[in-house]
Amino acid sequence: MSQLNLFSSSADQPINLLPYEGCVLYYGPVMSANEADRFYELLMQTVDWKNDEAIIFGKKIMTKRKAAWYGDHSFSYTYSQVTKTALPWNDPLLELKAMVEKILGVTFNSCLLNLYHDGQEGMAWHSDDERELQKNGTIASLSFGAVRKFAFKHKQTKETVALDLAHGSLLVMKDITQTYWLHRLPPTTKVSAPRINLTFRIMNHPG
Repeated sequence: MSQLNLFSSSADQPINLLPYEGCVLYYGPVMSANEADRFYELLMQTVDWKNDEAIIFGKKIMTKRKAAWYGDHSFSYTYSQVTKTALPWNDPLLELKAMVEKILGVTFNSCLLNLYHDGQEGMAWHSDDERELQKNGTIASLSFGAVRKFAFKHKQTKETVALDLAHGSLLVMKDITQTYWLHRLPPTTKVSAPRINLTFRIMNHPG
């Protein structure tokens, strides 16, 4: 696995971290440490966090990790064989959405949030390629709290790329990335603090 601690010469022009068949851009921190701290606390307090659900081998389980799903409309989103209905935006999420849209020049209509209480909670290999999502659409990922490793693996060649996601940082996955690459948040015993992750997404409009 190639471990990346990578910034381009200009923070405004990050380079593609993937060697082929996809595009992942890491902008690093896109706000001050104080602002990142402020949003971390606001998200902890204002998001309607619920233990996430998944169906594994036909059995419904509740994860320690918590999640929340927000959007412009009451979008339905099914992953891990469980369907969520989007909640209306709150003010901190709208503020972060506007900031990310200004940086990227992309309009998002939904956001999936995850709360990892410590390093023992992670996410297995997967792609964000559900039918409800815009195909080859942009996904913008904001991280708050503990620094965690994030990894990519090519579906055919099994080549891997990994980097550390900093507090207040922005990572973007776009184009054909979800078709050819898996990604995960590996568990670790080295991290004891919580991490909040927001992934702004583009849902296909119902009807």
